[in-house]
Amino acid sequence: MMSPVKVLLACDKFKGSLGAVEACEAVRAGLPAGWECDVCPIADGGEGFIDAMLAGSGGERVSAFCRDALGRPVEANYGIYRSGGETVAVIEMSAASGMWRIASEERNPRRASTFGTGELMRHAVEVSGATRLLVGLGGSATNDGGAGMAAALGVRFLDERGDLLDAVPEALAGLHAIDESRRIMLPEVIVACDVDNPLTGPRGASAVFGPQKGATPEDVAFLDAVLTKLATVSGGGREALTPGAGAAGGLGFGLLRFAGATVVPGFDLVAEALRLGERVAAADLVITGEGSLDAQTLGGKGPAGVAALARAAGVPVVAVAGRVEDCAAGLFDAALSLESFGLPLDESISRAPELVTRLVAGHEGLLHGLVAR
Repeated sequence: MMSPVKVLLACDKFKGSLGAVEACEAVRAGLPAGWECDVCPIADGGEGFIDAMLAGSGGERVSAFCRDALGRPVEANYGIYRSGGETVAVIEMSAASGMWRIASEERNPRRASTFGTGELMRHAVEVSGATRLLVGLGGSATNDGGAGMAAALGVRFLDERGDLLDAVPEALAGLHAIDESRRIMLPEVIVACDVDNPLTGPRGASAVFGPQKGATPEDVAFLDAVLTKLATVSGGGREALTPGAGAAGGLGFGLLRFAGATVVPGFDLVAEALRLGERVAAADLVITGEGSLDAQTLGGKGPAGVAALARAAGVPVVAVAGRVEDCAAGLFDAALSLESFGLPLDESISRAPELVTRLVAGHEGLLHGLVAR
C-alpha cells in the first residue's frame, strides 16, 4: 500500500484578506483527499510574527497598556517564551504603532510616533524580565526614525535652547541635541526585517513608504529632511545606511542607533523557531504563498525563503498568491494566481478563502505531476 503524500503548507498572510493560518487552511481544503498536511504558517517580521514564533517555541502572550501611533491609549500584546535559560520577548511594532489602528482619514505621518512600541519594549524588560528582545518590523503608521520608541526608553530630544521636544517629525524639525543618559538598560535586541531600504534618499523610508501612510509629496520632502537631521545629530550616519534602516518608517534606524540592535531577515528567525528546514525535508511537496509575489518577494519575503529551503532539499515547491509577477514566478516549480479567475480586485479579496481552495483544487493534476516526478 502506497504511503500518503505529505504536504507542508507554509503560507504567509494574504494582506487584507487572509491571515497566514487561514491561507494554509484554504489551501488544505483544495488538496486531494487523503493527502497528509503539516500546517506551518510563516511570517517575516510583520503581522503574524508573534504567532509564528510562539508556535515554534511555545510561550504565551502578555498584554500591556501603551499608546498608538497618534498617542491614544490602547492595549497591545507581545509574546514571551523561555529558551536556554533566556526569557525572550517577541514584539510586533504594528501591535502598538501599526496602520491597522489608524483610520484612513486620521493618517498623519508628521504627527505619528513609535512611542507605543518603545513602551512595549520597556514593559517586556521591566515587567516580564526579558533578556532578549525580538522586534518585528512592518505595517507601521509612522515615519519618525524610531525617535518615539527611543523616547519611551528614556532618550531625550532637545531643541536649541535645551527644551524637550515631542518625539514626532513635526517637532523634530527643530532638533539640536540628544540626551541618552536616561535611557533604560536594554538586553540584546534583534530586529526582524524583510526590506533592505536605507533611512533616507530615493529608497528611504519617507520616499518609498511615506505615501502609503498618507504623506503628500511635500510631506515626503519634509520627513526625509527630518530623518536626515536625526541621523546627523545622533551621529548615526553608519546606521542610516544599514540595509533595513528605513523599515517601518525608519524604526530600523532607531533600533540600530538607540537600542544597539542587530538587523536580521525575519524569515530566518521564524524558520529556525519552526524547524522549517527539517519539515521541508520531510515533505513530498511544499506549498507556500502570500498576497502578492513580486519584486519585494525577492528581497527576503517568507515565500522566497521557503522556496530556497525546498530547492536545497530537492522538494518541489508551489506558490499560491493573489497576484504573481514574472520576476517572482521563477522561484517556484509552479505559481498559481487568483488573477486567473479574472475577477475585480475587491471581489478577489472578499472571496479569497473560497478562491484559494478552488485554485488549488483546479490544479490537482499539476500537483500530482510534481509529486510523481
